[in-house]
Amino acid sequence: MPDITVRALHLDDRAQWDALYQGYATFYNVTQTAQMRDTVWSWLHDANKDPRGLVAARADGTLIGLAHFRPFPRPLSATTGCFLDDLFVSPDARGTGAADALIENVRSIAAGEGWSVVRWITAENNYRGRGVYDRVASKTAWVTYDIKI
Repeated sequence: MPDITVRALHLDDRAQWDALYQGYATFYNVTQTAQMRDTVWSWLHDANKDPRGLVAARADGTLIGLAHFRPFPRPLSATTGCFLDDLFVSPDARGTGAADALIENVRSIAAGEGWSVVRWITAENNYRGRGVYDRVASKTAWVTYDIKI
């Protein structure tokens, strides 16, 4: 992975981040507007909000992946965990190690913060992503439920 660098999201990454985040929404068949992306972008650059952003870039500066993550309290263990909300690698960059690099950087940040776990969810049919996840993490026995508000 010498040609891939993972770094914090910068303000001048907006156009490339926007394209990646649109790709992420499309992958999950989520309708997402420019206004919704504006909101997420603002959260990622607001010191009073929890989400943080990383990007994976090729040597020429082209962004090929993103990760958004945040701390969350874990009352039962009296610790803070890290929730990996979004992870996406552009289709043309899959298999390059970008996903592994993004996950490893999130894990490293979590370790540096003293967080107890990095946790995420994915779609049952995200087979390619799950191939990576099965290699770098342990699948849990937990089942997820939502109540729509």
